[in-house]
Amino acid sequence: MENETQSYSYSKTVKICGMEEAEVREQIHDLLPSDGKLVFMFDSTPGEVDIRIRAQSDQEEEARNRVKRIVRELKIRLGSCIFTTSSKVTLAETIVQLLKEQRMTITTVESCTGGMVSARLTDVAGVSEVFKQGFVTYSNKAKRKLIGVKKMTLKKYTAVSEQTAWEMARGGAVLTDADVCVSVTGYAGPDTGEEGQPAGLVYIGCNVKGKIEVKEFHFDGDRRTIRELATVHALTLLRRCILENYQI
Repeated sequence: MENETQSYSYSKTVKICGMEEAEVREQIHDLLPSDGKLVFMFDSTPGEVDIRIRAQSDQEEEARNRVKRIVRELKIRLGSCIFTTSSKVTLAETIVQLLKEQRMTITTVESCTGGMVSARLTDVAGVSEVFKQGFVTYSNKAKRKLIGVKKMTLKKYTAVSEQTAWEMARGGAVLTDADVCVSVTGYAGPDTGEEGQPAGLVYIGCNVKGKIEVKEFHFDGDRRTIRELATVHALTLLRRCILENYQI
């Protein structure tokens, strides 16, 4: 009786933020295998993509090395969009850990996301060490009274603008004495904006120790999808800004 050849399997999950599955596939299309020895499994939600890479071989070390080579190449191509290679770790958990390591505190100021960013952060155990306060400034009046957005800014540029997102990010940090503040303002739809701006237009601001960056986004989808995309991209920008100011 012939001895059966033993088969070994090894897998690793790469978690990506701020990209859609189609974008990821386009950047790594040449890595996708044509045989059954290496398998890529994609799992996507708005703004996040998980890739599980599994290799099979009659040599355990060979299976491991195949997967590790792919993971290294993914890190080169996708860079900081990869936030973890642990299947159980969430994007929010990585952000809370970064804040703890840097001994920084955070405040959120949200409009169209209605508290979804702060909810994702406060889902993380131990976040009370770093989370200061969450503001939901849905109306113009709330933006003025609670955060200090200037009336002239709202009148001249509207509530959904780079200028308003900038002042929201500044005001939230100043008022709560937080090291970091992330702000979100946009049109989740289905209606258009004050001056005919399209649904899906979102501005996200991030303030890290006084350095403020604002990004403009144009999201597609229904109201729920747009709000989910805005939340993930706010967390993605927040993570990147913290990393750029990271002190070892």
